[in-house]
Amino acid sequence: MIPLSVMVTGRGTVSTRIKGRYHRGRPSRFTSIVRPVVFWNVTYRCNLRCEHCYIRAGPDVRRPELSLEQALGVARQIIEQGIPLVVFTGGEPILSDKFWAALELFHAHGKPKTSVSTNGTLITRRTAARLKSLGVSYVGISLDSLDPETHDRFRGARGAWKAAVQGMRNSIAEGIPTGLRVTVSRFNLEEVPRMVDFAAELGLQRVSIYMLDTVGRGADIAGSLPSPDETRRLVDLLVEKAKQYEGALEILLVRMNFAGIYLADRLSRSPEEFREYLDLIGHQGDCGRKTVSIYPDGTVRPCQFLEHIVVGDLRRQRLKEILSPENPRLRPFLEVHKHLRGPRCGRCPFREICGGGSRNRALVVGGDFWGDEPLCFLDPERVARKWGYRG
Repeated sequence: MIPLSVMVTGRGTVSTRIKGRYHRGRPSRFTSIVRPVVFWNVTYRCNLRCEHCYIRAGPDVRRPELSLEQALGVARQIIEQGIPLVVFTGGEPILSDKFWAALELFHAHGKPKTSVSTNGTLITRRTAARLKSLGVSYVGISLDSLDPETHDRFRGARGAWKAAVQGMRNSIAEGIPTGLRVTVSRFNLEEVPRMVDFAAELGLQRVSIYMLDTVGRGADIAGSLPSPDETRRLVDLLVEKAKQYEGALEILLVRMNFAGIYLADRLSRSPEEFREYLDLIGHQGDCGRKTVSIYPDGTVRPCQFLEHIVVGDLRRQRLKEILSPENPRLRPFLEVHKHLRGPRCGRCPFREICGGGSRNRALVVGGDFWGDEPLCFLDPERVARKWGYRG
């Protein structure tokens, strides 16, 4: 995750409240390898059926899930491990009794901090008030277009756009910091800057820009990925939006770590500043490196965008064991740079910081899990020479 607004302006909104103030020269130390952010996919159930869903959730999905008792056992391990933040997601978490029970347990213990990633359609004022009363730090609501018909078609349900926007309004009205989450493809690429404006006008505090990843149903629409040049132009436009909404709304880039190197190059005025930006990016973490995902059945992935990689199983193992740097299934993702072998990623001087971008896109587009990230638009050798960087 690249904190574009923090890099460009030195200021965040939601992330500052959750993590504390951080910026170039003062990177966040909110997480660590053994205390990562946990993305907890609590259920496969969802009232929508989105074209890009990484977990293939939907109304008719019936797959094994943890029982309520098992889920509460996982929640207790999360508390014991000192996890700093749990991001509840799904499927649609609001549909799950395990979500509400775990949230109540966390609130009673005063830790960890919690946020919710949701399609927003079920957030009534009453639901928003309940989330507020249980100490939720942030609600991120997905929106794929400013055009209701386009969004509804992508989400597989009429009225989804209207309900999601009303969910945003309800969350804001209850005083919960709220943001918009958009997955970028060629279907909505041109809309993204206007979606940032829409978010600001609505009173949202964050926009998280997710680049489409080729996982779950997202693999079925891999042909809609933007080109590297289109991706770079989008980043340039978002830099200007970050300046425009400084201190009021923050922009995050997700699933495009290489953009962090690009921003460091663009923003730096000296080799010292360049290294400070790299340090800031390096402390953010990525799949397996300061983030993990718990799936509804209790299996653990390095992140929710690596569905076929299982690093542990909470039905048989303790969370502490799974998060150990000695876990042989987790280790490759703690040292991704040692495994990258594409002609670009394998030789990139920034591979340890970037982590090679999306391994799933490398697999689906290029046929090699450890190959090159197809969306990277960097000229890494030029950037390294410019700043005298040797890795």
